[in-house]
Amino acid sequence: MNYYMLPFALVLVGCTSSNAGFDHRRLTQPTHADQIVTAYGFYGYSENTHREELANFIGVDPVQTEWCAAFVNAVLRTEGIEGSDSVSEFPLTARSFLLWGEEVKNPKSGDIVVFPRGEPWQGHVGFYVRTVNLSDGPHYVILGGNQEDKVSLEYYPASRAISIRRRLPQPS
Repeated sequence: MNYYMLPFALVLVGCTSSNAGFDHRRLTQPTHADQIVTAYGFYGYSENTHREELANFIGVDPVQTEWCAAFVNAVLRTEGIEGSDSVSEFPLTARSFLLWGEEVKNPKSGDIVVFPRGEPWQGHVGFYVRTVNLSDGPHYVILGGNQEDKVSLEYYPASRAISIRRRLPQPS
């Protein structure tokens, strides 16, 4: 993890709970904030300057492969959550996440958002961080891989989202 990003990660975790004195050691299910913190640990990693580190994490060569879905799957795997490979024969495609989790209408931090791109089978996928209102309407801030060839935060029009997906907590 990039230690200079730790303050941001702590703010994210701190914003997700109103329980003062919450004992994180008792947490049995990964939270949406965990996914954001893990993903943010790779913030700024470029497929060119961090090729080996990204390839080791996502399991594919980021220079040779469209890697947004591989990044989301790797983050989920790190958090002990099955990714789109558990529901699709094509887990490296962004749209494989259309079969993952459950669709929700109102996103919260850590949800997975799927967007269209190019051909009908193509797309982009990343983690929802928050919504901002820009001059042309609401945009989702997405933390994801293969955004301008790196792990970054990017604005995507909310109206273009194909689906917002969430893994609901598993019964204990």
